[in-house]
Amino acid sequence: MAKAAANGIQIEYETTGDPRDRPLLLIIGLADQLIHWDDALCEDLAACGHYVIRFDNRDSGLSTTCDGPSSAPVHRGQKAPPPYTLDDMADDAIDLLDALGIARAHLCGASMGGMIAQCAAIHHPSRVLSLTSVYSTTGNRSLPPPDPEVMDLLLTPAPLDREGYVEYMVLFIRMTTGSGFAFDEAYARLISQRAYDRSFRPEGTARQMRAIATQIDRRQALASLSVPTLVVQGTDDPLVSVEAGRDLSDAIPGARLMLIEGMGHDLAHGGAWPAIIEAVATHTLHAQPGCGHGGLS
Repeated sequence: MAKAAANGIQIEYETTGDPRDRPLLLIIGLADQLIHWDDALCEDLAACGHYVIRFDNRDSGLSTTCDGPSSAPVHRGQKAPPPYTLDDMADDAIDLLDALGIARAHLCGASMGGMIAQCAAIHHPSRVLSLTSVYSTTGNRSLPPPDPEVMDLLLTPAPLDREGYVEYMVLFIRMTTGSGFAFDEAYARLISQRAYDRSFRPEGTARQMRAIATQIDRRQALASLSVPTLVVQGTDDPLVSVEAGRDLSDAIPGARLMLIEGMGHDLAHGGAWPAIIEAVATHTLHAQPGCGHGGLS
């Protein structure tokens, strides 16, 4: 792994594959770290012709810890401004591409990462070859709300001790795994242990939640995009409804909606990968310019 100076902070990142291949920037969601893009998933994406870049968002993993209050309420409609916004996090991602010498890249974001990827496409369209948004939202406040039980758990601070944190995360992953895929408890426990040992930053998670809670409705801005877009959405997602996936695909001209029956708000460890990898590879290949790998000239 390595660090890059970007947007005034330090971003921890890791690459997989050949730098001459199609650059694919993976943007992870709330509280997660680059390791939540599973090693095998990144290797499979690289095998399909991608130069895969995964990184820790600000306030998570080994990237910069930010300043600012983390204890203010995170419900929608809050008055207190967040320490940073999703737009700031999108600028982080684009500046990471600068640090790596990549002029244009394919962006793939999951959950909050999908929101960040949308912001990057809106504000930096010349840098984005294609957009893939996985179980994410436009910020439309009229969409169906998350499942109350899952949302209550999400808003409950995780225990500070390692064992308690791991059990909390195993429960959360169990509750957000869709009914169409088997819950992989062994993997959920292992990745939660790795995440805790690598970096446990609950204050950063709270600040990221404030950025999500204060996001704007992006539908009008998304309507102006001409970037090729793939929207991946599970039909059994308790946090981001299937209606949110349809709303996003409707907002972006020409976007393609890929509904995965029974998938929840996780990558359905192993089970949904083949279909998602194939769809992403086809999507990026069709969007890739014929002049090369997208590096700075």
